Amino acid sequence: MDAQTWKMLWDGACVTAWISGISIALGVVIGLGLALLRMARIPILDQILATWISLARSAPLVTLTLFIFLAAPGFGMTLDRELVAITALTINTSAFNAEIWRGAVQSFSKEQREAAQACGMSSSLMFRRIMLPQMVVASLPGLVNEMSFLIKGSPAVAIIGLVDLTRVTNRIAAVTYEPLPPMLAAAAIYMVMVALLIKVQAIAERRANRLAL
Repeated sequence: MDAQTWKMLWDGACVTAWISGISIALGVVIGLGLALLRMARIPILDQILATWISLARSAPLVTLTLFIFLAAPGFGMTLDRELVAITALTINTSAFNAEIWRGAVQSFSKEQREAAQACGMSSSLMFRRIMLPQMVVASLPGLVNEMSFLIKGSPAVAIIGLVDLTRVTNRIAAVTYEPLPPMLAAAAIYMVMVALLIKVQAIAERRANRLAL
């Protein structure tokens, strides 16, 4: 492969990293919010959120991306392809993250709550200083696992014409009639992305463990 081919792969990798990174960040925050809302135990709200999370988790990413891309103009919204991709990925990953966060919230024992209240801590202070650090430690493996699935699932957004790493690979293969080299290069790039994510997880776990002590 020549320099131009590598530049095309690099540009595609940047698009994949961009949409995946934004979606991961939004998904983690939105997932936490959904989990906390469910833990408020408001019957109607809990049922609505549970239904939404179930639908978002079960919808294939390709179908979800196409639906948003085709349905948005019907509601008078003009969304570019990157925004459609980020929206679809965020909806998908936030639903999975919500359940990961909810499990972490439920792991916080009643005894710890009572001890914090006995020390005169407000609910917000208890959440920031006691609950959140423990939740992060408990949920990190699941969150990072979901993040890696999101990166590996991001090629689904190529269906709307977004020039991500996978679409670039297909274009190169169509021009050169040699699909194997660009596909191997793309696979290596995806592996590097996931490996970096795992490295970040290890660093975050060490810091979170120190914070939780």
